[in-house]
Amino acid sequence: MRMTKLPSGGEVAVLGMGTWRMGEVPSRRGEEIAALRLGLELGMTLIDTAEMYGDGKAEQLVGEAIAGHRDEVFLVSKALPRHATFKGVIAACEGSLRRLGTDRLDLYLLHWRGPTPLEETVGAFEELVSRGSIRSWGVSNFDVADMEEVVALPGGEAVQTDQVLYNLMRRGVEYDLMPWCRGQGLPIMAYSPIEQGRMLTHPALRSVAERHGATPAQVALAWVLREDGVVIIPKAGTREHVRQDHAALALRLTEDDFTSLDGAFPPPLGGRPLEML
Repeated sequence: MRMTKLPSGGEVAVLGMGTWRMGEVPSRRGEEIAALRLGLELGMTLIDTAEMYGDGKAEQLVGEAIAGHRDEVFLVSKALPRHATFKGVIAACEGSLRRLGTDRLDLYLLHWRGPTPLEETVGAFEELVSRGSIRSWGVSNFDVADMEEVVALPGGEAVQTDQVLYNLMRRGVEYDLMPWCRGQGLPIMAYSPIEQGRMLTHPALRSVAERHGATPAQVALAWVLREDGVVIIPKAGTREHVRQDHAALALRLTEDDFTSLDGAFPPPLGGRPLEML
């Protein structure tokens, strides 16, 4: 498994597992838990979840999946903006820890920005670090101006990542946000790297996949992983899906592949508003 470094010096797997919409259908629970456990065996030790996902059901599922394996996992969860006050962040984190059945998170993110002053939220994150409830903190869905505001705050230099929407169809962050983060030594954590499957029938993607004997999803994942400093967290609710995602690590795209994909999914020529799902 390839790893990337966080500003803290810690390392995280470049291919992890997302959990959006997992834990919500009882008949799928057993397979979803098995999928997460297989991912851990394959080195996909980053698991991303959030209090929002299924109103806590995803966190409960993750807690069951990692029981007895907590030390093998780099565990990430997220607080909703409505809980971004000092007391709200503390309470939200305690709720997440309870549902996950653990005493700590490796990374805790603000899911997106709301009306609460960032200074208050950062203060709560720092308090949680001092308590040992979280090891580090970051943000999600923040654009360049938001990131500049964060790092200028007291304690803001401790931010570890920005989790954003990034895939072949959503390349706006390449113009300014990714270069800014790279300059700060901050990895990008890319969610929805296959656009929830919507891009997988595109002829250009299918053509590249056929040349490599791969699936369109594997090509899409390999494309996002083409550069250092990018972590991806695709959701995989079955063991077979996890195996396919893991195989994307071995896929090496060529310059011709990149040229073809750039033609079908052009890079940004200017700044764009940050996109979210």
